[in-house]
Amino acid sequence: MLSPEAFADAYDDETLHEELPDSPVGSLRDLQYLYGKLYTLATTGGGEYAPYLTPDAAEDLIDTDRSLVVVRVDLSGEEPRLADDDRGPVWITRYTDDLVTKVAHCYFANKGAGIDHSITHKSGQRKSPEKLGKYATDRLTRWPTEDAVAELAGEHDDGWIINKLAAAGESEELVQNVKQEVKRQLDGEKTTAVLTVQIRREEDGEYLWPGELDVIMEGMRRQRLSKLVTKNKADDSSGEATDIVTGAKTRTVGTADDPQNYFLGKQREKFPGLDIEQAWRSHPISEDAAVTVMNADAFTDACSFYALGARVFYLPYPFGTITPEGARDLYRLLYAILDHDGLNPVEKAYDKTREGERVFGDGSELRFYVSAVLAHQTSRYDVVGETLNGKLFYPRHLAQTHNQVVKTEPFLDSEWTAPFPTNENWALLSGSDEQLGSVTGGWYFTQTFADHDDDEAEEDDPRIDALVAVLSGESIAVEQLLDEYTDRITTETNDEDREFPSFLVASQFAQLCALANDELNLLSTTDDAKESITREPAYEKPPMETVEDILPDGGNPGEAKLESFIEQTPAIAPTEDGDDTTDQRRGAFLLGALVGAVGNYQGYDLGRSTTLIDQFPVKSITQTRIKKVTQEAIGKTVTYTREEGRTVTKFSHIVERLRETVLNPEPDEWVLDTDDLRFYYALGVTYGMNDRATSNNEDT
Repeated sequence: MLSPEAFADAYDDETLHEELPDSPVGSLRDLQYLYGKLYTLATTGGGEYAPYLTPDAAEDLIDTDRSLVVVRVDLSGEEPRLADDDRGPVWITRYTDDLVTKVAHCYFANKGAGIDHSITHKSGQRKSPEKLGKYATDRLTRWPTEDAVAELAGEHDDGWIINKLAAAGESEELVQNVKQEVKRQLDGEKTTAVLTVQIRREEDGEYLWPGELDVIMEGMRRQRLSKLVTKNKADDSSGEATDIVTGAKTRTVGTADDPQNYFLGKQREKFPGLDIEQAWRSHPISEDAAVTVMNADAFTDACSFYALGARVFYLPYPFGTITPEGARDLYRLLYAILDHDGLNPVEKAYDKTREGERVFGDGSELRFYVSAVLAHQTSRYDVVGETLNGKLFYPRHLAQTHNQVVKTEPFLDSEWTAPFPTNENWALLSGSDEQLGSVTGGWYFTQTFADHDDDEAEEDDPRIDALVAVLSGESIAVEQLLDEYTDRITTETNDEDREFPSFLVASQFAQLCALANDELNLLSTTDDAKESITREPAYEKPPMETVEDILPDGGNPGEAKLESFIEQTPAIAPTEDGDDTTDQRRGAFLLGALVGAVGNYQGYDLGRSTTLIDQFPVKSITQTRIKKVTQEAIGKTVTYTREEGRTVTKFSHIVERLRETVLNPEPDEWVLDTDDLRFYYALGVTYGMNDRATSNNEDT
């Protein structure tokens, strides 16, 4: 395959204009066709037959000893005969780069076995001389007699060459001579080889390779196309229609191979009631375009990886009509991705932009086709979560925003602890240079969403929905996030021996804040009561006031921190219009904060093995229990206040706010749904557990 520099040297603007589609990428098929064109140009060059060649299939044999066996046939006389010149009837040599297009190998995988459609054939590994002799004679006994090739003999001006090759294969003496010559030259040595022919058409003429004879190349093409129209046991799935890729009215096929198995006949959910024979009417693609699409495989494979139990494809492309410069830049990016250095296409593109480069020098905007494919059985896949509108901006900005969120006041200690804990071993709580890879690989949501079995991936996996939404800039429903968050929290707290998952809850909250970023706008809801959750918190703009600024008289810094956090968190902040739902959500948060603070006191100061946190787990919190839990938690603060002989109620900065919020309106009249209630209760517990002085300040 050409290097990007060699590709640029090999193809000028005029040539690329002729070879590349003149319309923008508007579908997966368009993109596969573009990839296939670039791959073909980089491997076998341009021209009518180039898309049919598969140089990679025998790439492992390049420059190896005894890797090419050539049967040399002279068809210039009345009867076919073997060559009698100095090189002889069989030439065993090295398969080299300069012979790739001349040998013209055409191979396609078929149910794990594979078929050679060209007269050239690649043997299996380390075959005996006897086997290789048989394979060599098959070039004469089998290939010219294939139905599609034999039919061509009656149509092509040089069809007589096919007939004479077949006649050579019928000569027992000639066939035996070939076998004996192969056996003699290999002298008992096993080898792996490409086997082909050289043909002399006229007396004193040269022996020509298959790639130098149009009738042999057309025979290869016919043989390949005959398999396209009979795929999936169809008799002839072809017909005259408008090609969905080129727009030309031509003979089309319906069940062409597909690097992602997207358009295979078995994907009937895409084409309900599909009749295999009539597939070309539902999905008409010209024969040459179908073969070009298949050549996209190398690039689409490189631009995919397994995540969340699915195969995820990120296929970069320039938005708009592709220019020669854009094509070269796209090839440069795809070539770099083929390096397999562990970075996915989004990370590769980000690396370029971070280094100050534009991915497309002609100013085209980078886009990605993104899809997740679930394989249920061989060749039976489901395509889920698909978009053509993936943008580098969204995953990159989300990763950066998340890293910034965990550097804001809710995650930073001062005189008083931060509202939420941090941990340098948790990327979601400390920030990470690998956050972009986490976002694009789906790990970002795996860490916070409910547990799902990656070995049994499901079509409706919400992590895949969230991943594709982030890549395409679509929004995620707040309802779905809260459902996933509370499900995960409940699972983590089912085990009585495990501590409350405060790191998990803090991570979920940081993620929620990042998704609510104004520029990203990745959260949505159809419920007016949850609209405030979709708003970006104002933790950085303007910066929070310091404790000293707020309390120059030395008041309670915990109270100031709580007030500041509430005021700057839209989902729980008091509103001018007295929104009941934010008041109720604030009540759930404050109740959790008090349970967390008391529980922490019971565990660390009093040495209790069972605390309020254990007594009132997240899964037990319902609207009808709010009042009882509130009474119990406040009752504990009264008890501890008396036991310590304090004049001020312990945790008064939480208690007083809780009294005001929970009693107005009464919890029995709350309209908050259970997921909403439980998540903000869990967030409060995490806050309360982390609510303490960082020095010797006396708490209240």
